[in-house]
Amino acid sequence: MKSYLAAAIQMSSKPDLENNLVEAEELIELAVRRGAELIGLPENFAFMGKEADKANQASEIALKAEKFLKRMAQRFQVTLLGGGFPVPVNDEPQKAYNTALLVAPSGQELARYRKVHLFDVNVPDGNTYQESSTVMAGTELPPLYVSDIYGKIGLSICYDVRFPELYRHLSDKGADVLFVPAAFTAYTGKDHWKVLLQARAIENTCYIIAPAQTGNNYERRYTHGHAMIIDPWGVILADAGEQTGIAIAEINASRLEQVRRQMPSLQHRVFG
Repeated sequence: MKSYLAAAIQMSSKPDLENNLVEAEELIELAVRRGAELIGLPENFAFMGKEADKANQASEIALKAEKFLKRMAQRFQVTLLGGGFPVPVNDEPQKAYNTALLVAPSGQELARYRKVHLFDVNVPDGNTYQESSTVMAGTELPPLYVSDIYGKIGLSICYDVRFPELYRHLSDKGADVLFVPAAFTAYTGKDHWKVLLQARAIENTCYIIAPAQTGNNYERRYTHGHAMIIDPWGVILADAGEQTGIAIAEINASRLEQVRRQMPSLQHRVFG
């Protein structure tokens, strides 16, 4: 792999597909103007609304989101991750897979991942989330896309970050870069988002690219923001704060080698 600039995009997506895609395009263009070659959009980038509304519009969202990702990757000649959008399940019309899609500059699909850990949680701020009511859990571990240019790239989505075994699987396969696109709640994010991302970076000696949702997306749904890029030592290289925008930083091949040489913890594992 070479050294290159990556960008984690931060959006405040609403229950408005067309406007969200316009905002996403503007932020992709901003990242490209700043030199990014590998760009990630957050979970629910195309539509952020009630689970039932998302399920009802899943076919349209899936069609337009996938076309959008391929068009943007081709137009800007970048490798682009759509961090999570609903793709209908064939035999269960009321459910969709929460799907992340990695696309090449040619518009070709490189990797697809269906979120396996669903967010069914009663958050102490009074909000209750039941992702499984409209989302079908994926049944396969995330893929690792191997690129001579950008390194070995692993995919995940949001709530997955609380399950270290998923990332250990990816690091066992040789991952260099881990995507964690998210729509983390404001309440849990303030205490857990940064420390979980740093832990996943440190324990796997990988770069983390974590695009995020921020602000008030709809009704009482507030997301944490702080899209980040973190190096293999756990150093936060870029943090988008709480406004829409981008976190951009270098993915440095020699830094990756240096950290793994200084802290060869993956070689010292006794179990697993």
